[in-house]
Amino acid sequence: MNLKGQTKLPIPEPRRVDPQVLAHEIVERLTYRIGKNAAAAKPHDWLHAVILSIRDRVIDAWITSTQKTYEEEGRRVYYLSLEFLIGRLMRDAASNMEMLDDMQAALASLGVDIDIIAALEPDAALGNGGLGRLAACFMESMATTDVPAYGYGIRYVNGMFRQEISDGWQVELPETWLAHGNPWEFERREASYEIGFGGRVDPVESEDAGPHQMHWHPSERVIATPYDTPIAGWRGKRVNTLRLWQAQPIDPILLEKFNAGDHLGALAESNRAEALTRVLYPADSSAAGQELRLRQEYFFSSASLQDIVRRHLQYFGSILTLPDKAAIQLNDTHPAVAVAELMRILLDDHGLEFGEAWDITRRTFSYTNHTLLPEALESWPVPLFERLLPRHMQIVYAVNSRLLAEARKSGQFDDHGIGAISLIDEGGDRRVRMGNLAFAGSHSVNGVSALHTDLMKVTVFADLHNLYPTRINNKTNGVTFRRWLMQCNPGLFALIREAIGDRFMDDPEALRDLDPFADDSAFQEKFLGVKRANKEALSNILRQKVNARIDPGAMFDIQIKRIHEYKRQLLNIVEAVSLYDQIRSHPEKNWVPRVKLFGGKAASSYHNAKLIIKLAGDVARAVNHDPAVQGLLKLQFVPNYNVSLAEVMIPAADLSEQISTAGMEASGTGNMKFAVNGALTIGTLDGANVEMRDHVGEENIIIFGLTAQEVNERRANGYNPREVIDQSRELSQALNAIASGVFSPDDPDRYKGLIQGIYDHDWFMLAADFDSYSAAQRNVDALWTDGALWAKKAIHNVARMGWFSSDRTIREYATDIWKIKP
Repeated sequence: MNLKGQTKLPIPEPRRVDPQVLAHEIVERLTYRIGKNAAAAKPHDWLHAVILSIRDRVIDAWITSTQKTYEEEGRRVYYLSLEFLIGRLMRDAASNMEMLDDMQAALASLGVDIDIIAALEPDAALGNGGLGRLAACFMESMATTDVPAYGYGIRYVNGMFRQEISDGWQVELPETWLAHGNPWEFERREASYEIGFGGRVDPVESEDAGPHQMHWHPSERVIATPYDTPIAGWRGKRVNTLRLWQAQPIDPILLEKFNAGDHLGALAESNRAEALTRVLYPADSSAAGQELRLRQEYFFSSASLQDIVRRHLQYFGSILTLPDKAAIQLNDTHPAVAVAELMRILLDDHGLEFGEAWDITRRTFSYTNHTLLPEALESWPVPLFERLLPRHMQIVYAVNSRLLAEARKSGQFDDHGIGAISLIDEGGDRRVRMGNLAFAGSHSVNGVSALHTDLMKVTVFADLHNLYPTRINNKTNGVTFRRWLMQCNPGLFALIREAIGDRFMDDPEALRDLDPFADDSAFQEKFLGVKRANKEALSNILRQKVNARIDPGAMFDIQIKRIHEYKRQLLNIVEAVSLYDQIRSHPEKNWVPRVKLFGGKAASSYHNAKLIIKLAGDVARAVNHDPAVQGLLKLQFVPNYNVSLAEVMIPAADLSEQISTAGMEASGTGNMKFAVNGALTIGTLDGANVEMRDHVGEENIIIFGLTAQEVNERRANGYNPREVIDQSRELSQALNAIASGVFSPDDPDRYKGLIQGIYDHDWFMLAADFDSYSAAQRNVDALWTDGALWAKKAIHNVARMGWFSSDRTIREYATDIWKIKP
């Protein structure tokens, strides 16, 4: 790293990349880093040696990128996210460093199959769903588009959980992805920070103290130690840093207690500290769970802010220039406490006047909102927040005083509007609204699809939008096609490359050159051949993983995402029950063979989501064992859905289920991954589905159901789901079958409450959308029977998805929000 005033160090010569050199290096690393010779090496030894060989080249580019950033003295992006679902890195890094083919040849010369050892790399358990995977795509795209960036998060030792299915029920087990170390990361002990909790706050009694300067005396402290992972961009143009924080105690063991015989008590502080970074999203249904969740969020936010400020002062000297050199992006509300933490640093550590500190804070932060669901817009009980973060509670009150005075002075808000703007929710138990804090403390607030952004302005942030009408903007999500096409679907990638050349590898929108091939029968045949090979590969994996035998010739209908009622896996299952009844009632019809695959995790305390997983298994057992529908309908829940499974399931999909209740999905990114891999989408006009329809053409996507506006109108006008159910014969019969125990003979009442909820309120509009969804599925059946037409539509989807690249999204963030030229 080139510090100011230091002699510039020479940049090492780039290492050669060819099979012979790589083979020599791999054997050398086996010998001197791992202590094995080639004859004795096991597959995991080869994996480690290969990663080290790739890593050396990544490090060269990493050092060069860092030095370049400091020489240019420009602005750097700091992306704060509670999740980074990066998945396996070996193939990703090798591909982006343009050495994958050479590495494969090198290993082949040593008698090693790259696919076998690649499958041994653990999935980094650093996220759960779309939020974390988006952050991972953004990190790669920031490096690809030459945006200097740090990602900041938590180094979860055990992730969210490893999902197993026992007797149909989700069982949560700890992830052990770090059990054998992580060769990609580097511990940076010199950049550790103390993080405080609890205690008291006193005024600073000094003549030169600022008017708002206080001294916080935490009653508890832990150490945040960073671990850095290099994230390589395409063609190794830039390598950025993912910095993850590990919590450690100040005193690992209290010897006085240990020597007194209190061996467990001697480790209490150590266990309390380490619990901070054990698990992603600890269940917050208990007071202890809520406290741990808030402690986690403050822990990583404070460590990240201290690191950003330390780096800024080291290179630029004055805290006043922070907004000119640092753009801090809050990925959802989880890091929103960083707004109060930066204010604390500016007020208490640097003695700034309150207004000046608030101006610097707002110019530095920007905030991405990912949900309109009230429960996901985090809020914390005031007593908990004040006990854990007493100084920050003072700052929140002070900020709120200014905010409400500004709103009142504008003259455009009544008491209700003032209450909606407030950082403190006064309804019931008083709570700190983290979404409002993030909004108020940022100069930019963005949604992640056009529909979501429009809804933000009239729902959750309506009054704040009226107060700050230019603050909300849209940045539709995207995905990195290097990972989600080139690497996970090499057959399709090679076919596209053969047809249109290499330009799309650097410019995803050049995929549009593929559009004319949609009418080419020879290309259609090759395209369907690639899809068939991908389906056969998935079939083989499912046979090994869950002993499921599925026909690659059937339509693969896939819904893989977090299990949540608004994502409506239940709608999919109920329609499957209806289809099952129709097939048995009318065996003479020409039914299309269909395999329905489900995957995703339910939050550990989310009863209905876990019940939906159980229902999927119960329905699958009945359908799959019924000789009347053999070969026509099959269901399978695939456990422990993660990035690696997605990389196999998405290329094999024929039909992508994106069926959330309109107005409730912010964007979605799985929809984009499926489409660019040649699956047709069946979905509502929700999230990015709206923009996908506009890009791929409404004739190439299957849309059904109510719009977001119609959903709101139904709710406002006294929606009666029972009346809708009674008018739909197929829906009524399917719900009755589930509720009466047809699929749960061991416990006939198991699903009674779940189904009763649809009759009573149906907040997620399952009944309202069922007939439209069922009709759309029969249209899908009819389309499937015309193989050429299906292939044509699927190819159009691939060709027209280039706009949904995360590179485009990052360029928009860089230009419009971060003010960096990508």
